Amino acid sequence: MKIRCVITDDEPYARKGLQGYIGQIDFLEVAGVCESAVELNAFLRKEQVDLLFLDIEMPYLSGIELLKTLTTPPKVIFTTAYEKYAMQGYELEVLDYLLKPISFERFLKAANKAYDYFTLQKQAKPRPEYFFIKVDSKLEKVVISDILFVEGMENYVTVHTRQKKLMTHLTLKMLQEHLPADQFLQPHKSYIVAIDRIDAIEGNMLILGGYQVPVSRYQKEEIMQKILQNRILKR
Repeated sequence: MKIRCVITDDEPYARKGLQGYIGQIDFLEVAGVCESAVELNAFLRKEQVDLLFLDIEMPYLSGIELLKTLTTPPKVIFTTAYEKYAMQGYELEVLDYLLKPISFERFLKAANKAYDYFTLQKQAKPRPEYFFIKVDSKLEKVVISDILFVEGMENYVTVHTRQKKLMTHLTLKMLQEHLPADQFLQPHKSYIVAIDRIDAIEGNMLILGGYQVPVSRYQKEEIMQKILQNRILKR
């Protein structure tokens, strides 16, 4: 299990330190790094993540203020230099509250707490095999294992399977919440693809069932690492 994390802090040194800590823990991965709560808000509209390492006192919008605006926020570990916000943090049901400077030992304890939380959540919820979406005037069943990729177009998405294409009035993020994170990845802001349906990789394109899906330049290295885990290397 990999826990997708976003670091948000207005201090470059703090961001770099947290990235280094996350890099030492095998079940954490950095999905994004933001310099402000405003930037994080924009990021979360496009990406689905599991855990936020979130500073509190930042320009324009504090971490607590942002958290209160989110209807279904990811789980949060606060990282702050100020102990006075601890009570508010627990009222918001954050996983942990780390006081700067953060030692690796204390960070690891918080990371293990997050691992235990997500493990229990995974065990408690059976993985769905399908969902329904509204297409024109009827509800269409979509079997998750049949999906090749999903294409987002503003407030509409098109679900591509080997048999058909289904367009519905949803955002890409809303539909992504119903897809298993270990079976799908987002190579581009407008696409989500089924990892095991990728037939080939050519340049910056993924080929799935005769379709081509672009890979964003800034995400290419991370995406390729996930896809090529089963690559056979010449000795």
